[in-house]
Amino acid sequence: MNKTPVKDTPFKHWKLSTDIDKVLWLSIDRAGESANSLSSEVLSELESIIDGLETDAPVGLVLQSGKPGSFIVGADVREFDGYDDAEMASDGISKVHRLFSRIEALPFPTVAIIDGFCLGGGLELALTFDYRIASNVEHTRLGFPEIKLGIYPGFGGSARSVRQAGASNAMQLMLSTRNLRPKAAHAMGLIDELVGPHGSLRWAARRAIKQGRKSRQPGQLTRLQNLTPVRPLLARMMRKQVAARANPKHYPAPFELIKAWELYGDDPQRMMVEESERVGKLITGSTSKSLRRVFFLMERLKNIGKQVDINVRRVHVIGAGVMGGDIAAWCVLQGLDVTLQDRELKYIEPALKRAKSLFKKKLRDRNKVAAAISRLLPDVEGSGVGKADVIIEAIFEDVEAKRALFASIEPRMKADAVLATNTSAIPLAEIASVLKNPERLIGVHFFNPVAKMPLVEVVYDTITDATQVAKGAAFCAAINRFPLPVKSTPGFLVNRVLSGYMAKAMSMHLEQNIPIEVLDKAAQSFGMPMGPVELADTVGLDVCMKVVTMLGGESTAKEAALLQEKVDAGELGRKSGKGFYVWEKGKPKRSETGTGQFALEEITESLMQPYFEACEAALADGIVEDADVLDAGMIFGTGFAPFRGGPLHYLKQKEQHND
Repeated sequence: MNKTPVKDTPFKHWKLSTDIDKVLWLSIDRAGESANSLSSEVLSELESIIDGLETDAPVGLVLQSGKPGSFIVGADVREFDGYDDAEMASDGISKVHRLFSRIEALPFPTVAIIDGFCLGGGLELALTFDYRIASNVEHTRLGFPEIKLGIYPGFGGSARSVRQAGASNAMQLMLSTRNLRPKAAHAMGLIDELVGPHGSLRWAARRAIKQGRKSRQPGQLTRLQNLTPVRPLLARMMRKQVAARANPKHYPAPFELIKAWELYGDDPQRMMVEESERVGKLITGSTSKSLRRVFFLMERLKNIGKQVDINVRRVHVIGAGVMGGDIAAWCVLQGLDVTLQDRELKYIEPALKRAKSLFKKKLRDRNKVAAAISRLLPDVEGSGVGKADVIIEAIFEDVEAKRALFASIEPRMKADAVLATNTSAIPLAEIASVLKNPERLIGVHFFNPVAKMPLVEVVYDTITDATQVAKGAAFCAAINRFPLPVKSTPGFLVNRVLSGYMAKAMSMHLEQNIPIEVLDKAAQSFGMPMGPVELADTVGLDVCMKVVTMLGGESTAKEAALLQEKVDAGELGRKSGKGFYVWEKGKPKRSETGTGQFALEEITESLMQPYFEACEAALADGIVEDADVLDAGMIFGTGFAPFRGGPLHYLKQKEQHND
């Protein structure tokens, strides 16, 4: 009985075709999904395809995506929870290793053409091909995001990338999780050829197959980085850099990667063995499970912004202070035209200066920076109101001033424009009462610093039009921010939780004479990215004072008085250069306070208690939809320790452990 040729076999997730030159074109097009990912079913079909190619060889093989503008975004994260134990996970990883090694050993030319996101397992698969071609366009990116999921590249990526690009480049790419543009990937050696927007990837791939092109070999210096005498020195430097931003007790994955490379960086096969064993343990560990939970929470917030379509071209921001100016700059960075209004040009100029610095840092291209600057227009007269698709008020926290402003704006707005306030604590109804159509006002509460904080609270009241809330969420998604719908109550969600947390720190500083450095260290030992005192300085002590006063009342009078004293002295925190800390070049100067005399665990427990209590109360009061959304808000809005999976999830796990 004759066996059906592989090219004639139907597959669910792969399409095969042979051209006139007998080059086989292998297209991944995962059924029922908007993006390609390497599920167990996808890999099983690929294994069947390779079985056929090993017995019925084509002239050459080209891997491509069947989804325009998108390659492969990685392994299917949803399947990770299916591993019951580390041994089972390691066996699954080893199986993929064997498949990928077979692809690498195919006895005919192989080429991968990359257009769109090529991440994680997608890049690991591409590295098994002889030659890699990428479209040199804005939407193409390459990278290894696995550290964000509490693991490191496990489909051979750690071994093949350090061999191909050198340890310094490849390890930095894996440890940083940053995505590379095509030119950077080409310079690093991960990509062999670039094709411009008007070129043909298909034609380039056919040429590479005909000429039998191979990926260029790394230079001598690159190869030296993987040798035994050099690795311990480089590994020591890597550990120091990673330890500055991640605690190995909380985030073991990057340190496991460094250790594996330090021991076996000159032995690719042994590095793959280490991958299967170490990643198998990591993927079934608590940190990876929690970080996967964070990943799915992030996806849920993204989906909230997809409920309606919104076409935003112009944004008008009123208030050119730190928040308003930075919101305007961020919107410009996302490609929008923005008019920025304040009482006089002199109040707008500092915001324009900050915006220019942001554009230079993010865009790194003179022409792109110039284009961004041209899209941010000072607008003292407020002429942009009538043209704006979204209007955001970001003036000082005074309800009467906000009411007067909105009363003047409403008659000049477009009928379908989104009308929003960036208030940090004032209930929406108090502001909207002056409007003829109060149901159209929403809150879009950004956090400082705007360019770094990914969450925006989309605030609604009992009379708010649900369509306006959905449009506000869609606007947040359009500017690459996570929308979190919250009910309008004093402090909303994030500030309601943070006010008690920061007030507790002030109280412990005042009444127990605990140094601010010790308080911050205690919080960071729990896993918070910064302590409550540094956070207060970052938010702004003037803002903190108003929030603590509004939400705490008489119970926080002493803490509010301490903050008021700082504000009266012009010590507003990071934005003024001095608060509880002195700030230099964006970083706080800390005194050399010893912590040995302080019981950090007890301090941490006292600090976090009001945080947890406020989260439970907010959920009980229906401030957000459910516990998962609350956890997402606290992770992305306050930086709650991601490796713990969210405050309510942490409390639930703790309770189950105690039982």
